[in-house]
Amino acid sequence: MNTRRNFLKTVSLGAAAAVLPRPAFSADNAKKQPNILFIFSDDHAFQAISAYGGRLAKVAPTPNIDRLAKEGMIFTKSYVTNSICAPCRAVIQTGKHSHINGVLDNRQRFNADQQTFPKLLRKVGYQTAIVGKWHLKAIPTGFDYSEVLPGQGNYYNPTMLIGPKRVKHTGYVTDIVTDLGLDWLKNKRDKSKPFMLMLQHKAPHRRWNPNLKHLNLFDDVEIPEPDNLFDDYKGRGTAAAKQDMSIAKTMDRVDLKLVTPRTLNAEQKKVWDAAYQPKNAKFQAAKLEGKDLIRWKYQRYLKDYLRCIRSVDENVGRVLKYLDESGLAKNTIVIYSSDQGFYLGEHGWFDKRFMYKESFRTPLLARWPGVTKPGSTSADLVQNLDYAQTFLDIAGAPDPSDMQGASLKPLLAGKTPASWRKSLYYHYYEFPAVHSVRRHEGVATKTHKLIHYYDLDEWELFDLVKDPDEMTSQYANPKYASVVADLKTELIRLKAAYKVTKPAPLRQPRRRT
Repeated sequence: MNTRRNFLKTVSLGAAAAVLPRPAFSADNAKKQPNILFIFSDDHAFQAISAYGGRLAKVAPTPNIDRLAKEGMIFTKSYVTNSICAPCRAVIQTGKHSHINGVLDNRQRFNADQQTFPKLLRKVGYQTAIVGKWHLKAIPTGFDYSEVLPGQGNYYNPTMLIGPKRVKHTGYVTDIVTDLGLDWLKNKRDKSKPFMLMLQHKAPHRRWNPNLKHLNLFDDVEIPEPDNLFDDYKGRGTAAAKQDMSIAKTMDRVDLKLVTPRTLNAEQKKVWDAAYQPKNAKFQAAKLEGKDLIRWKYQRYLKDYLRCIRSVDENVGRVLKYLDESGLAKNTIVIYSSDQGFYLGEHGWFDKRFMYKESFRTPLLARWPGVTKPGSTSADLVQNLDYAQTFLDIAGAPDPSDMQGASLKPLLAGKTPASWRKSLYYHYYEFPAVHSVRRHEGVATKTHKLIHYYDLDEWELFDLVKDPDEMTSQYANPKYASVVADLKTELIRLKAAYKVTKPAPLRQPRRRT
């Protein structure tokens, strides 16, 4: 009875609307049209940001990203609509769910002719720029300046695109992206106008290739393991058991740095080989098996992943330092996020895709001098669906009626509207495909999560208060029958509000001839 009452208290306040009204907002001390700096990484798990705490906070701190939390706000319930790279980026550009913006998975091309928030910002006087990872299979539109990586791009000596023109760079991609962003801020923008800069890093995306200066970072550190590294998936259904994203089986020799990257030049290769060859020789001699081998893979993976993040954090520091020295910090809102979360050994996995916590949740930190209280926290349910309208609201631009999110501007000022959402909708589409995660949709509140693997006709329900690591589904538990019924009703309501159509039939894998 208490379980049902607590659930209804959570949901009922927001049950009237999924697409929220745009609350009026004013802040006396907010300057008109502040600059907006959006720093975006790829696959950066919230567990790997020390401001969020957790097992990695002490061994791999992120002091520069943490500074945004100390001087601004950290969001503890920030989520995505579809946990995979290109769809997340399309959602941010458009403020619309995947089925509306046309990018359901990584295989589809983004229609760059459609309405996006950068185009709308330009209409109210902003200069816009994007530097780094784009990953939408189209030339960026709506930007006064763009220099982006083709596809996934390379960690070392990357080629980048200025429109269709290819430009070759020498060095490490995280440093190069930051250099280009700073150069635009210093030398290429119209300083009479407010700016919106999307500074988007490749790191720490697979295959987790670190900056050469960090190749031996963490060598003398034992990275703590998650409690469920050796998960047996007994508490969940077919999808969790049959995925192909495990540290034990899926990681290959390139992931584990047993192969030298092809894009290194001769001088860089010497540094790489000097760092990894002795480690690899020691590993080969050990002839590990079973859990010992998994533990070695976990250590190798996490250290390389965290080494990539060290460069991201250092470069965030470079940008914040420039804002301070130039005086821009006073009227610039700085936001840090990632395209989605990531598994750092939890459930024995890497990658993302599932609606489970580690990939559904994504980091979000923001500093807005004069508006956001330093050291503040928001526990409201927010999604990447909200970013576009947040940027427009900050800029004083009109709010398009066809966008599906809600501006975070009042939350940043510490004023949560009474009508703020109490539930979130999620939908993952990419199957059959790499990592073999089955298609699913779901609804989440602060206390419960219901997931439907519709091609399998399987459901999972998690009590997020009693089981925060989502180890045991309660879907078949009679004690949760009323919660299941209420969440199914909420799922139907959200799908209607977001105009979700019936999923297309499964794509069949191509036969090889």
